[in-house]
Amino acid sequence: MTDPEAILDAVRAVLPKLGGLGYRVRFDVADTGLSFLLDGTGAAATVAEVDGEEPADTVLRMDQGNLTKLMEGRLSPMLAFATGKLKVEGSKGVALKLAGLLDED
Repeated sequence: MTDPEAILDAVRAVLPKLGGLGYRVRFDVADTGLSFLLDGTGAAATVAEVDGEEPADTVLRMDQGNLTKLMEGRLSPMLAFATGKLKVEGSKGVALKLAGLLDED
């Protein structure tokens, strides 16, 4: 999955889980140059491609392969962070809340 639209489609697939997030999280996908904003401040979470300077409560940086695994539930957010596959800037609490929502079935 190297096409930015395919990456965004994978994120859109998990949006129903993220409605209660309450924060804005920017994802910077290092190996593709893609940045997108997950806005969980409304009743329903939304995602849109943005430039790498869009303000957010938390910024998550990872490569495309790990993002895909994360969204598909094949990579634990905590393991990704602990092993350096995921870098977090800003509020770590927001990242933890997002991880908890992604881990829900």
